[in-house]
Amino acid sequence: MATAKELLHMSHLKATKPRIKILEYLMAHHNHPTVDTIFTELAQDEQLNKATIYNTLNTLINVGIVIEIKNGDNSSHYDYFIKPHFHIICKNCGKISDVFYPDFDKIENKMRYEAEKQTGFIASSSHLEIYGLCQNCKNK
Repeated sequence: MATAKELLHMSHLKATKPRIKILEYLMAHHNHPTVDTIFTELAQDEQLNKATIYNTLNTLINVGIVIEIKNGDNSSHYDYFIKPHFHIICKNCGKISDVFYPDFDKIENKMRYEAEKQTGFIASSSHLEIYGLCQNCKNK
């Protein structure tokens, strides 16, 4: 697996300290953090303020390393997205879980192709979300 620095270089991005720090955090944690979570976790780094985190995440989204997940409470969560997967989100508590499915990337490509064929759009990205109740909310 490539390091954060290598991923940035492969995406033709300068490997700045804030970019490396934020990407390393996302690569190591699969908690689908918000900007506030990232800021709190990395607060000891004086180079990181919320504006830097937002700007870095937007840059990483633009090159396809990270995706933004809009939650039902209107919050934005972020996910390292090198290995194709989709998400299931609890409609009650907002918990987000990764779902890895065999050949998901091929299925997603077919869906994008069909969307382009039917609409004339040129697809640049896609993301699949499924909603339901997590085990904890279901048990309550």
